[in-house]
Amino acid sequence: MAVSQREAVDVAFAYYAAQARLVRRTTNRVQRLWRTLDAGNLSGSWQALVGPGVMEAVTAGQLAAAAQADPYLDAVEAADGVEEEADTRVRAASFAGVASDGRALDTLLYLPVISTKQAIGVGASDVDAMMRGLNQLLRMSATQVADAGRTAVGAGIAGRRTIQGYIRIAAAPCCARCAILSGKEFGWNRGFQRHPRCDCIHMPATLIARGRGGRGLVPPRQGLVTNAQDYFNGLSRREQERIFTVAGARAIRDGADITSIVNARRGMATASAYGRQLQVTREGTTRRGAFYRSERARAIARGQAPANIGRSFRLRTPRLMPEEIYRLAGSRDEAIAMLRRFGYLT
Repeated sequence: MAVSQREAVDVAFAYYAAQARLVRRTTNRVQRLWRTLDAGNLSGSWQALVGPGVMEAVTAGQLAAAAQADPYLDAVEAADGVEEEADTRVRAASFAGVASDGRALDTLLYLPVISTKQAIGVGASDVDAMMRGLNQLLRMSATQVADAGRTAVGAGIAGRRTIQGYIRIAAAPCCARCAILSGKEFGWNRGFQRHPRCDCIHMPATLIARGRGGRGLVPPRQGLVTNAQDYFNGLSRREQERIFTVAGARAIRDGADITSIVNARRGMATASAYGRQLQVTREGTTRRGAFYRSERARAIARGQAPANIGRSFRLRTPRLMPEEIYRLAGSRDEAIAMLRRFGYLT
């Protein structure tokens, strides 16, 4: 494993830790401010003191997170041996004071006050309602600070021609979706998909690193998820089932491809087939999808479709979810055969 790759991963981990500290610092400050909110005068106390303080705290967190972009990119390039200086720099202030979805930050941060009022309106106690509002505000604050850092790094990557893409890196513990994306390489202009409170980061992939064989294999680093299957194997059975669902974890333990299991849930739906309601997925069922192609090949092999049917083939079988397979299968062998049929096992 190239030394530069290990150094780059160490740089990425240090950056992740620094961003996490900023998020914690911001949310701690926001929590202290929320506790001064008057439950009897929510809007008044928010507008007079709490709201401006929260706005200032989150904006400061965003600014600090965005300001780390250039030093981080400089450090990764140095680890890879890039000697030329970047001809563009990130304007950190442009990523502060605005929500990551483009709306005014103050309007976003006011939503927990509305949620608190609604909770009280339907009968929740002041304590419970305030706790709901606080939890929502903490999620929003953490997400906005992390998003500012990620978006700034994304802009910095786009502005440096020595960087051709990025590796997505997740920190443990993480959700199933982030686990299967962690370690994958994306082009410089690919947006960074994330969920609320997602703390995944970019690890830039420079031209030099790619010239040495790329970053396809990210060196293992304690605390970072670089291989989804290894991450799954390192979890307790209880954590496997919490993160990947009971049926999903069972399928993975039975040998199913972890990426297929997680992706299947993305297109999950209910369909009527075989005289009953079934849990199915649309993932892989388009004409370019793996399940569509395997079913077409199966039909041709059985003489149910001509060899030249091509894209005219129509799926007649819904792709079952793993939990539905377990409900329908009469034995372990049948379950494994069905997992293969529906594309979860090779």
